[in-house]
Amino acid sequence: MEGDERRKKIIEILHGKKTPVSGTELAAGLGVSRQVIVQDIALLRATDRNILSTNKGYIFFDSGQDEDRKKRTYKVRHKDEEILDELYAIVDRGGRIRDVVVEHGIYGQISADLIINCRADAEAFVKKVEEYKTKPLNNLTHGIHFHTVEADSEEVLDRIGEELERKGYLIH
Repeated sequence: MEGDERRKKIIEILHGKKTPVSGTELAAGLGVSRQVIVQDIALLRATDRNILSTNKGYIFFDSGQDEDRKKRTYKVRHKDEEILDELYAIVDRGGRIRDVVVEHGIYGQISADLIINCRADAEAFVKKVEEYKTKPLNNLTHGIHFHTVEADSEEVLDRIGEELERKGYLIH
């Protein structure tokens, strides 16, 4: 399969999925190495495709699908052992966590797509951090970070903000 044809197939696969698809899964399905998939995704992203790379794999984000969703960015701070509690505070109130962003003094803005929509996603994220024995991005900025959160209404976003404030995580 030629590169252009393979990249079209990647787009088709991602369009048909509601959850992220791992690079390994794409590679197996298309009969190429994971590295070829990584290169293909980089080329697709360079041509302005809305492909997000998450800790669970790749997902196609069609911004037109989310016109009715409301978004808000929260500036928060917490300890590492409070990550799951913070994520639950958001998803339990109907929020979907798009990303995490830190503002680093030397490197500037560093962001990572998370795509956490429910408790199971939150638990999988924390488990992966533990399995890889890595530190979350917020460790670079003394716990301070930002999350872009989507919800179906401004009221839901208000409730999320109130809960983050009640727990002492929200920074003004």
